[in-house]
Amino acid sequence: MFKDTFNTIVLIIPAIVITYFASNILDKRYEEMRVLKQQLNELQENCDYQLTNKISYNVTVTTYNPTKNQCDDTADGTRIKTWRATEYRYVALSRDLLSRWGGPFDYGDYIIIEGTKDRDGVYQVRDTMNPKWTNRVDILTTNSRFKYNNITMYKYVDDEYIVANN
Repeated sequence: MFKDTFNTIVLIIPAIVITYFASNILDKRYEEMRVLKQQLNELQENCDYQLTNKISYNVTVTTYNPTKNQCDDTADGTRIKTWRATEYRYVALSRDLLSRWGGPFDYGDYIIIEGTKDRDGVYQVRDTMNPKWTNRVDILTTNSRFKYNNITMYKYVDDEYIVANN
């Protein structure tokens, strides 16, 4: 009886100690993330630099997944870890939007998507869609499926771009 109680205590005490330290580590990480998010919000609110020139398009926004059927790496050669696809914030554009086929966007350009609520934000152009699609943006995700119609996609440009394209 004593031996069973002793063995139980020997197993429980390290588990409690490990749980305590792991909990403290997680608490510190959550606090760091909260502080960083707060700093980001403050920086966004205090940003005086306004970009006024932008090119915008009305597009359909959909999703694609990093599978052998849909992609093995991106068109610009970027290798991706499939389980982290959503974290990359990469998009594929339809060919009519890419400069290689006469459009205004290049691989590596950053675009802004607005009108999707939970998917709004900044993405980087890294891939090309199947030729059958036009005016379309595919967001690389791990396993989500969605489709939004009549979404605004744009990128900020400088005055030189405006002069060169008019």
